[in-house]
Amino acid sequence: MTKYPPYSEPTAPVNERLLLELIASGDERAFGTLYELYWRKVFTYLLRLTKSRETAEELLSEIFTKFWSNRATAPDIRDVDAFLATMTYHKAIDFFRLAAKEKKIQQRIAAEIARHQLYTEEEQMVNKENTALLREAISELSPQRKLVFTLSREHGLTHQEIARQLNMSPHTVKKTMSNAIKTIRAFLSRHGLDNLMIFMICYFLLHLFFLFSGTTTAFFLRPLSVQKITEDGQPTGTLTFPIQ
Repeated sequence: MTKYPPYSEPTAPVNERLLLELIASGDERAFGTLYELYWRKVFTYLLRLTKSRETAEELLSEIFTKFWSNRATAPDIRDVDAFLATMTYHKAIDFFRLAAKEKKIQQRIAAEIARHQLYTEEEQMVNKENTALLREAISELSPQRKLVFTLSREHGLTHQEIARQLNMSPHTVKKTMSNAIKTIRAFLSRHGLDNLMIFMICYFLLHLFFLFSGTTTAFFLRPLSVQKITEDGQPTGTLTFPIQ
């Protein structure tokens, strides 16, 4: 991971047009300067909307990661402040939509569990077999996917915390988690489970079970990590911009 010293707030007026041109050419320090100019405003807005420092931090990282990934179009931006405000608004809206959908799924599953609190002996055996099958699926993950999955689901770490511990970008952590869950779903499918059962196992055992594991995380700001990607989509490293 490439690490840079903390960026200081520019004391002289910044030519944002020139800054955007430099960013489009891949100038990492120019991006760091832009980040320093705007991260506090973006973070404050996100914190006011989400009421969660952890959520605001994760969305902040995603916003600037997307900005860097689309840097080739940076010169087309006429007003950086307005552009970032729009990005922040849409990112927050997407977050709330996903949260609402997640809440509905949780409520449906909780209602289903409540209706079936009294398992028969046969049902309990099936549940144990499914749990054992899930554990077997996890054990067959690649070392990196298993490590990321374990840190997330069994130790309760956020994507940001995992990225920090493993020197990976949050985007890479999220992608690794997604691939791990896809692999688990494929494993369960190969062992004869239908789609509904796979959904229940993946959601309940991979989400609710670990959600109530008693693990807590500290809420404080961490460095922004942005994955460097070549024009053909290949990762080449990570930029880290410390948050002061």
